[in-house]
Amino acid sequence: MNFEISSRFKQTADQKQATEKLVAGIENGLDYQVLLGVTGSGKTFTMANVIEQLQRPTLIISHNKTLAAQLYQELRDFFPKNAVSFFVSYYDYYQPEAYIPSTDTYIEKDSDINEMIDKLRLAATTNLLTRKDTIVIASVSCIYNIGSPVEYGHFIFEFAKGMKIKREQIIQRLVELQYERNDYGFHRGSFRVRGNAVDVCPAYLDLGLRIEMDGELLSNISTIDPVSGKTIEASLKNYVLYPAKHFITDVSQNKDVFGQIENDLEERIKELKKENKSLEAQRLKNKVHYDLEMIKEVGYVKGIENYSRYFDKREPGEAPYSLLDYFNHPYKDKWLTIVDESHITFPQIRGMYAGDQSRKETLINYGFRLPSARDNRPLKFDEFMRRIPNFIATSATPNEWELSQAKDKYNQNKNKKLISQNGLIEQLLRPTGIPDPLVEIRPLKNQVMDCFAEIQKRAKVNQRTLVTTLTKQTAEDLSAYLAEKGLKVHYLHSDVKTLERSDILDDLRRGNYDCLVGINLLREGLDLPEVSLVAILDADKEGFLRSDVTLIQTMGRAARHVEGKVIMYADKVTGSMDRALKEIERRRKIQIAKNIEMGITPTSIHKPIREKLVEKEEEQIKPWTIGEKEKTFYRLPHIDIDSLTPKEKIKLLKNLKTEMKMAATDLNFELAIEIRDKVKDLEKRV
Repeated sequence: MNFEISSRFKQTADQKQATEKLVAGIENGLDYQVLLGVTGSGKTFTMANVIEQLQRPTLIISHNKTLAAQLYQELRDFFPKNAVSFFVSYYDYYQPEAYIPSTDTYIEKDSDINEMIDKLRLAATTNLLTRKDTIVIASVSCIYNIGSPVEYGHFIFEFAKGMKIKREQIIQRLVELQYERNDYGFHRGSFRVRGNAVDVCPAYLDLGLRIEMDGELLSNISTIDPVSGKTIEASLKNYVLYPAKHFITDVSQNKDVFGQIENDLEERIKELKKENKSLEAQRLKNKVHYDLEMIKEVGYVKGIENYSRYFDKREPGEAPYSLLDYFNHPYKDKWLTIVDESHITFPQIRGMYAGDQSRKETLINYGFRLPSARDNRPLKFDEFMRRIPNFIATSATPNEWELSQAKDKYNQNKNKKLISQNGLIEQLLRPTGIPDPLVEIRPLKNQVMDCFAEIQKRAKVNQRTLVTTLTKQTAEDLSAYLAEKGLKVHYLHSDVKTLERSDILDDLRRGNYDCLVGINLLREGLDLPEVSLVAILDADKEGFLRSDVTLIQTMGRAARHVEGKVIMYADKVTGSMDRALKEIERRRKIQIAKNIEMGITPTSIHKPIREKLVEKEEEQIKPWTIGEKEKTFYRLPHIDIDSLTPKEKIKLLKNLKTEMKMAATDLNFELAIEIRDKVKDLEKRV
């Protein structure tokens, strides 16, 4: 199936010229290009049109999960008939395996895997191996080791109606593919046996599969609703089932691998004993023997990725397989890479390797892991660059590095058909005609009270505000203070779970919040047309969070509203502020001149709120009405107080009190009472 955009929007002249230049560049061998597009100019729509015209599988890399989720929602809407996939880190909580020699403290790997994201990751790799019309929106987790696409593709279970096979053979094959048998609970990645039927819940789909037998003959294949058991599609001719996990190995085909691991273990034990590390040697021996026994018995063990180099048949130091290989394996160099917000994403990719290796070295030196654990790692930056055939870097503030790369490729290219200049394409005009926002500088004195008054002023006319602070603690404290003052407010930072971030942003747009307070997550890519004010506290504190790039990106959040304005609280104009203000002014002049030339009157964008990335699983109370406003409320989720540390209890108590006041402000008294009772219970235990 070809990529086909479904949208009521048509490209503007500015978007069209950018698309034509980018497509011409790729088709004529210009591997690296930069799209400098201001906030609200429709970079995502330009990306979509480039994908449709090139008809290539595409990887879009974003530097954080919130923006990746937003891109996923947008592209899913643009390409409803195609396979739009989502690939980010699947941990809601992740504590990597580590050892602290100074205190002799071993920290076992601990994680809380988000089942929904795990499903979406598996769907992404399955789509890449089965259909060409695939777009994957990924975070930088796409450069981490996930195992060989050849092995993953080898571990498939292909069956057809009428084939001769025993029920026991089906069960055995499902176990080999890491599906768990559970005859009492049917969930993703499991199967159950009922009479002459075997039901499977694929790890990457929302539906179930029913395989019916007639003796040793496969009589029917159908899809079912995993909850109700209701038949969705009654009769399929054949089906291909993919594994329930990325790391998977065929023990019978890899018997020589165990010998390799044993040999390396013996060598490493000798080295440790030479260094008078008998305890570490014994520790390593016990660990590895336990892991090998588990792999032999069930084909999997917690931490199997640390042995992936052996099963992938890689040499020591050789790069691991990542999501990029799932593109390269079937499509060679005929796929497209788009790096969103490249000024942050490229540095993030560049920095992943060093931090990972530092932690691994300690584990290896103290006998917790074999040296092969070093090769379970993210890609080095040069390895990443060798694996992508091209890139289009998109940003409102591209770094010098990607600009220089694009310029070098442009200068090397002899094809005179190229229509971009030095590989840089600018997209400065918004379809709405809105120019970059006006910026006002106010003194630091009484900045919180002044900010409160400005938020309140906009809340009265149904407009929203974003406030940026310098620390998480300040963001939380300011949120609590503003809530006490009667505003509907929430904070947004990296401690907020991945999928909840998108919901919070949607709630801001709906008017459930007047204001969001954050740090870095309120910078790039957020599409919030209702926001008319961006307030930057402590704008003159020179540093990463108040650099010219950060300030330009943050100010851009106010460029979706016709009354958009930025207030910077500062007692002096720093170098970063000066550069940011000059760039904003340069763009405003171009935009206003174009509006006058074309007779465009700026208008605020009206954009529907998209479907959630995934639906919430909270128990929903029936909506009820007050006046003309219909509001939906949710019950307080279960909180296991006894499992919390004293510090966590204090933090939870503080957050619950804020939520209680917000619920009361929303006239949701049932929820407020429920939270109040939980607060009383918690206060007794703090």
